[in-house]
Amino acid sequence: MNYFKYAVFLFLLISSCKTKEKQKIESPVSKETSSDFTIAFGSCNNQTLPNPFWTEIEKNKPNVWIWGGDVIYTDTYDMAYMEQNYLKQKNNEAYADFTKKVPMLATWDDHDYGLNDGGVEYPKKAEAQQLFLDFLDVAKNDVRRKQEGVYFAKDYNLNNNSIKIILLDTRYFRTALTADDETEKRFKPNAYGEGTMLGETQWEWLKNQLQNSKASYNIIVSSIQFLSSEHGFESWGNMPHEADKLIDLLKSTNAKNAIILSGDRHISEISKKEIPDLKYPLIDFTSSGLTHSYTDFKGEPNKYRLGNVVSKKSFGILKFDFKTNDVTMEIRGENNAVYETYTQSYGQHN
Repeated sequence: MNYFKYAVFLFLLISSCKTKEKQKIESPVSKETSSDFTIAFGSCNNQTLPNPFWTEIEKNKPNVWIWGGDVIYTDTYDMAYMEQNYLKQKNNEAYADFTKKVPMLATWDDHDYGLNDGGVEYPKKAEAQQLFLDFLDVAKNDVRRKQEGVYFAKDYNLNNNSIKIILLDTRYFRTALTADDETEKRFKPNAYGEGTMLGETQWEWLKNQLQNSKASYNIIVSSIQFLSSEHGFESWGNMPHEADKLIDLLKSTNAKNAIILSGDRHISEISKKEIPDLKYPLIDFTSSGLTHSYTDFKGEPNKYRLGNVVSKKSFGILKFDFKTNDVTMEIRGENNAVYETYTQSYGQHN
């Protein structure tokens, strides 16, 4: 009897040791998130300041880099001066090396457009558009050379999955905002129905892009924030009817898994909103401050914020795992360190 009890004890002890050993092997302390497709993006890049991140961004092996606006800072009516500033950035050694290895997509914001907080009223927008496209080495026969505005879309097909990247132009057609003369905020919302963010032609183009999209994910790049609008700077909240129009478009077109990427603010943060009748939560991932950031940031309201605001220089990474249907979003910075991370599961999308 005692021998039997000893044998049982010995068996349980050995089994326990094996279980612990197996758990140790299968649960490493740290593990990089797997990715079938990786997007890197960022904004607010002053060509006169050190560009610290190009080698760090490359470590993430991005399939594409997306400029989210303010590629350079060149508020001016002098196109020769603007061209010099684009060349200064283009000739940056680290950036030039990066562009040889990673494909580029881009939209602009106010400071590379040429006018701070500027929109449709900027008189040099057509000339500035050609310089912007020259910076990107866009072919002379590309559709963007002939249209008004730099909006553009590109599909990436990966076996049974695809990603559509839609770059909006929130400058060329955007009408006047309403200054806030009652508080310390810069702007307050326009009267509902007053003004346009994208202009009639671009809105129709966006509708067609979403209606005809077969993509597993639709990445919409807006230079200004979409969900966060309580701060009083530029955002889609300046024109609430236009924000509603975009949400209604996502619903009516049944475009799958839209994610908004934004910039402009010199801070980075991730915002999320559950929207009735939309089959997935809408996320606005803001990455802003490649060469300079809002270091004096003391906080601001954002009812949709996930995690913490990053007010250090940073860039954004999105990792798509087609096996799990998860998208991992990372705010990274110096030495490729992860400052904030969030993973959203999108369920079955095929």
